[in-house]
Amino acid sequence: MSILNHLAVQSYCFREFKDNAEVAAKVREIGLESIEVCEIHADFQNLTTWRDTIKTYEDAGVSIISIGVQTFDGADSDESFFECAAAAGAKHISAHFKVGTFAKAISQVKSWSDKYDIKVGIHCHGGYMFGGSPDVLDTLIGLGTPQIGLCMDTAWAMQIGPKHGNPIEWAQKYAGQLYGIHFKDFTFDRDAMWKDTVVGEGNLDLPALLAELETQKFSGVSILEYEADPENPVPALKACVEKMRELA
Repeated sequence: MSILNHLAVQSYCFREFKDNAEVAAKVREIGLESIEVCEIHADFQNLTTWRDTIKTYEDAGVSIISIGVQTFDGADSDESFFECAAAAGAKHISAHFKVGTFAKAISQVKSWSDKYDIKVGIHCHGGYMFGGSPDVLDTLIGLGTPQIGLCMDTAWAMQIGPKHGNPIEWAQKYAGQLYGIHFKDFTFDRDAMWKDTVVGEGNLDLPALLAELETQKFSGVSILEYEADPENPVPALKACVEKMRELA
């Protein structure tokens, strides 16, 4: 299945490990060769140190396909996110916008997206963050298209409830505007609290989602994310990789 050709992992999974060489080694240990780097492992305001980080991953045989999740709040300095992504050869940035500044920020991001030839996917983050629900996403993407689309986090999509947050329905609705996916899975307690689980072993219908993405020839970035077990995430991430490849 083509979606698995460049499967990556989000560096936040390794947040307890601050040495990028160690993180890169763990990426290879779980069976992958690509990563989305978050700010825990990089200073995206310092291009010089970021180039050192890029080299660390390159030396380990790990490619940086995306950075994020970055918050664009209308500051001119946010252009550095694009500079850093471009330096790594990444063609995607996963992003948040803020309710008070999104109009200015979207205008800036559209211009930078054209300048650097990098797409931006709005990362949905459940019902408690701006940009987590379809009506807000429709507005933001409508203002930002085609430079700005969706980076669907499958677990956080489900967190807002099955009527509004079905990942397969989202993949269909945002076909052509789906620039990235965070493959993540939750189970839910009776009080609606979520728990991370190996992707495809919780509430996510992973076979149906992969089939839909294959049908629409999805070509965005595919990124695994598992937030539990931060001191020892490798076993579960290996299981996530194996589960994805079972369906290839």
